[in-house]
Amino acid sequence: MRLDQCHNVDDFRKLAKARLPGPVFHYIDGAADDEVTRRRNTAAYDACDLVPNVLAGVQEIDTSVTVMGKRIAMPLFLSPTALQRLFHWRGERAVGAAAEKFDTWFGISSLATVSIDEIGRTISTPKLFQLYVHKDKGLNAAMVAACKAAKFDAIALTVDTIVGGNRERCLRTGFTSPPRITPSSALSFAMHPRWTLDYLLREPFELSNLKDHLDEGSRKSMSVGEYFTTMLDQSLDWKAAAAIRADWGGEFCLKGIMSVGDARRAVDIGATAIMVSNHGGRQLDGSRSPFDQLAEIVDAVGDRIDVICDGGITRGSHILKALSVGAKACSGGRLYLYALAAAGQAGVERTLGNLQAEIVRDMKLMGAKSVADLSRENLRWR
Repeated sequence: MRLDQCHNVDDFRKLAKARLPGPVFHYIDGAADDEVTRRRNTAAYDACDLVPNVLAGVQEIDTSVTVMGKRIAMPLFLSPTALQRLFHWRGERAVGAAAEKFDTWFGISSLATVSIDEIGRTISTPKLFQLYVHKDKGLNAAMVAACKAAKFDAIALTVDTIVGGNRERCLRTGFTSPPRITPSSALSFAMHPRWTLDYLLREPFELSNLKDHLDEGSRKSMSVGEYFTTMLDQSLDWKAAAAIRADWGGEFCLKGIMSVGDARRAVDIGATAIMVSNHGGRQLDGSRSPFDQLAEIVDAVGDRIDVICDGGITRGSHILKALSVGAKACSGGRLYLYALAAAGQAGVERTLGNLQAEIVRDMKLMGAKSVADLSRENLRWR
C-alpha cells in the first residue's frame, strides 16, 4: 500500500502496521485489558444517525470554530501523544508542521520527544501542552515555566493516569521507552530495517522535557504503564489542579473528564475547557465512550466551559455528530499517529486532508453552512 492509496484512518493503520516493528505498532494500536473501551469509542458513533436537511444553499461553508480562546480553521485538532519520534524520526516536528498547515491546535505531551522550547519557536499556530503531574515537584514547575517562556497557548492537565492501565499488548511485546531489544522482539526490529536505521543513526531518542530531571524513559527503559504508576503523583487532587491552574494563569483544560460531577468541579476551579476522554481506552477498560457521555456533560456545563470530544474518531461524520450534540471541537491521537508512522509529515497532512474533505462534504450534505447550524435536531439515536 502507498500513501496515495490511504483514503481513511484504517488505510493508514494498515500502512503503519507494515512499516513499524511489532512492539511499536502495538503500543499505538493497543489499549487496556480486553480493549472493550477502545473498540466502543468508535462504535458509539454507529448508534447515532444523522438527519440531513436539503436546499440550504451550501456552495460556501465555514468549518471554523473557536476553542480555548483560539479560532481554528477546522473543528478537529491533534491531541497530545507521547514518544512520537519512535513512530517516525521527525516526530512532533512533522505533526506540528502539519497542524500549522491546517491551522488547528497541536498538542505535545510531557513525554514528548521534542522540547517545549523548540515547538514554541517553530510552530506559529495554537499550541497545547499536556501536563503529567510527577512526584518531582521541581520537574512540574519547570515544565509550566517552560510553557510560559515558549508562549504556549494552553495547558491540558491529564487527570486519568493516576496509575498506568493494564496494556497487555505491551506486556506481550515487551515495549518500553526507549525500546529494549529482546529475543522475542529482535526479529521484528530486524525485519523493519528502515525504522531501525532511523532509530539508530538519527538524532538520539530522548524525552526532551524530562531528561534533565529523570533517567526513566530516556536512558532507562521502562514501559509507559510502569512509568505512570511509579513516576506520577498519585496524590493529585482538585486542590492541586486548582493550584496548577492559578500558577499557569492562561487557558486551562482538564483532559480525561468523563462524569458530570467532575465536569462541574472543573468549572468550579476555573478551568476553561475539558476534554471528554478515556485516554483512548488505554486506562480503565469497561468505561463509557466519550461520545456516549457527551450529551449529559454538555447539558450540565456546556454554557460555561469549552467541551471537547476526544477519542474514537475516524470519520468526518463522527465529528459532525459530536458537534451536533454540543461539543466545541473534537480531537484525536491514533488518527494521526498511524499516518505519522506510515509517511511522516506527508502522512499527517493527507489524513487531515481526508478528514477535512469529509467534514466539508458531510456539512454540505447535512445542509449546514457553518458549525452553528448543527444541533441535536440533526440526530436520532437507535
